[in-house]
Amino acid sequence: MTYERDILDEFADRKKAPAYREVVAQMGMLVEDRSSGFCGDVVKITFEALTLRDRKNEFRHFRWKEGGFLIDGKPVTLIRAASSPVVRAGATRTTNSGSVASPGSARARVARAARIWVEGKHDAELVEHVWGDDLRELGIVVEPLHGIDDLAGAVREFRPAANRRLGVLVDHLVAGSKESRIAAEVRDPNVLITGHPFVDVWVGVRPQVLGLTEWPDVPRGQPWKQGLCEALGTDLATFWPRLRNRVSTYAELRPELVGAVERLIDFVSEMPEDDD
Repeated sequence: MTYERDILDEFADRKKAPAYREVVAQMGMLVEDRSSGFCGDVVKITFEALTLRDRKNEFRHFRWKEGGFLIDGKPVTLIRAASSPVVRAGATRTTNSGSVASPGSARARVARAARIWVEGKHDAELVEHVWGDDLRELGIVVEPLHGIDDLAGAVREFRPAANRRLGVLVDHLVAGSKESRIAAEVRDPNVLITGHPFVDVWVGVRPQVLGLTEWPDVPRGQPWKQGLCEALGTDLATFWPRLRNRVSTYAELRPELVGAVERLIDFVSEMPEDDD
């Protein structure tokens, strides 16, 4: 008697990974990441990953992976729409923020009236480093405030409008903080204030980029940046450029910071075109 299949073939078939149903990822789709259990709706789709937002308004980013997500409790493989741009050598490129740059994005668009304000020089440099290509394509300018003590007055002077939106990124925006009280003074539908819980934007960078598991604790009463550099045995004057340049994509930033910046970019870019 002859057999059409060898018993080893059948054994190999049983060891094959299960085939998961492929589903095209769409904005607003509710999915769950299988490995972490993080559940939320899809708020951003890029070449490298998709971003989920949960019911607490927290954002996390997940790379595309076979069978990596659950929809209605069933494992699926999420894929990008066939019409989405695909990176090809010499044709398109991926920005540090993970989005796919359009063919003409090498040239900056004329700046629009909208602005994104950040607290200081380092915040502005980091946002430019990661999201600069996207911002130039949208024509959005990021400006450092050098402090937010008179944020309400600065907003009034800016004169926000429907086609002149303003986004503000605030450090240490947590309940009960001085920053949260200052932010609460601003009430304007054309202004969005977001923030992260970190005492400084430096902490928004994952310590793993320097081979650390976590950032050192700095004793109360000591200037935070100075204390951090002393704990690491490094020079305060040169540490920030070295840290910033270790960041190559948004995945090397803490999700609290990434989500806050991307909400601002969406807010200021989703508005009517500027009047001539």
